Amino acid sequence: MIFPSISVRAPLNPVSPLILKPPPKPSSFRPVRCSNHQQNPDTIDKSVKPSTHLINPITVAIEVVNKKNNEKRRGDEERRRGCFSQMGSQQMLGLCGFGYGVQGFRCFPWLALNFHMAHILRLDPSMIQVVQNIGNLPMVVKPLFGILSDAFYIGGAHRVPYIFIGGLLQILSWGALSLIPAAGQALASLMLCVLLSNLGASITEVAQDALVAEYGQKHRRTGLQTYAFMALAGGGILGNLFGGCLLQKMQPNTMFRAFAVLLLFQVAVCLIAKEDSLGLPQPADQNLVKKSIFEGVREQCSNLMITISEDSISHPLAWAVASIAMVPILSAPIFCYQTQCLCLDPSTIGMSRVVSQLMLLSATVLYNQFWKRIPMRKLIGTVQLLYASSLLLDLVLVRQINLSLGIPNEVFALCFSGFAETIAQFKLLPFSVLFASLCPSGCEGSLTSFLASAFCLSSILSGVFGAGLASLIGITSGDYSSLPVGILIQFLAALAPLWWIHLVPMVEPAAEKEKKKGMSKRSRRNRRIGRVALESFSAYRREREFE
Repeated sequence: MIFPSISVRAPLNPVSPLILKPPPKPSSFRPVRCSNHQQNPDTIDKSVKPSTHLINPITVAIEVVNKKNNEKRRGDEERRRGCFSQMGSQQMLGLCGFGYGVQGFRCFPWLALNFHMAHILRLDPSMIQVVQNIGNLPMVVKPLFGILSDAFYIGGAHRVPYIFIGGLLQILSWGALSLIPAAGQALASLMLCVLLSNLGASITEVAQDALVAEYGQKHRRTGLQTYAFMALAGGGILGNLFGGCLLQKMQPNTMFRAFAVLLLFQVAVCLIAKEDSLGLPQPADQNLVKKSIFEGVREQCSNLMITISEDSISHPLAWAVASIAMVPILSAPIFCYQTQCLCLDPSTIGMSRVVSQLMLLSATVLYNQFWKRIPMRKLIGTVQLLYASSLLLDLVLVRQINLSLGIPNEVFALCFSGFAETIAQFKLLPFSVLFASLCPSGCEGSLTSFLASAFCLSSILSGVFGAGLASLIGITSGDYSSLPVGILIQFLAALAPLWWIHLVPMVEPAAEKEKKKGMSKRSRRNRRIGRVALESFSAYRREREFE
């Protein structure tokens, strides 16, 4: 840089543009001499300042006024937005809590349906399990519903209308079973109603899961998945409690009708709720609303394939699906053994489900408060080992070991019958939180529905393997002698996923992000300064050593 030749002894002061103006012409008027002052009349009063210096103060005053007005306007907008967000948050909690509560209450009509198939239709345990798993086939096509809900808006909304449609389909299925007696007598019509009910439930679940994920990311609410699990467990508690108590006093058709009435309330809530008040992103213009379904589906499919190809999603998803699918479930044979051989009352079966849902609710609260700080791989490994051990509790009941310990069958079934199912449901909670934190914006419905479909498909495969195992080892409605062998095979299969537990991440990415966000700027600057100083000190030591 070339500096000008200016003496360093004289300071360089900035020159104002006003000084560079030509000097004013001498005035012909002489100043008036005041009688009170003794001064030379030829001198001019130097206290008078030129008026041109008032420009800058006026500009500063205007800027201050504008700044104050902007701050006031911004404060009004923030207060208005905060009030609007609070109203949307309350509506979201109500919509989410009631929706997941109804979803958990679905065990109420299904308990009646299982007794209807076992005691009225006299179906074999393997056939009951086949009906249950084939009925879950609509859950496999959840990704299609998720892609549609992401790409296709109905009336300017893309979550609440799909919850409404799913509720209507469930009302048609359970209403037909309750009002048309022939629908529940023939296996084909019964299967059709079950498929229609699960179709509506799958659409509703996809929309609700996507709504929770999208709202949580938009407003940075990380506890909505836990809240949804709590509402789901609460609905399961009420459904099993009322189902076990009312099954002895009511016919299954009456219970189907009661659940259809509850679905009517859910549909009414969807009609009242306004999705735009939740603060979710709306279509930018009418072209997005009028965009063809094919283009939207193709775009969402491409985004979904890119998302699930990431190692942070594909690896834990592969482990979760494999850990569910490779364990053959013997739920129907054990249910028939408890009701036919042990002659347990429906109230005992229902109360055992209530206890299991209470345990699930307690585990969800503990996870939200304490267990989510545990490394995910360690937590999932412990849960999987506990799940494999809990499967042996059915062996204790089948071998009647509990009687030798002085525990009646009713008490043992009430406390431990649903323990394994509770652990299996809780195992999905950390994965749901992980995938919700990794879900990109605009792909909430597609990803959550794909995950739910993958979990459902693995459960169907597990049920099919269980039905095949029951037929292979000779478990029938009159012969349960081979049931202990099937339980031992379950136990060994549940231990196998521990061999590739390394696919599960140690720490959730969301926790890492929050840890980085929690560090202040000053701390990060101090860490950088300290690192630079340490490196400089090390370099200095190396130079001195080489000298």
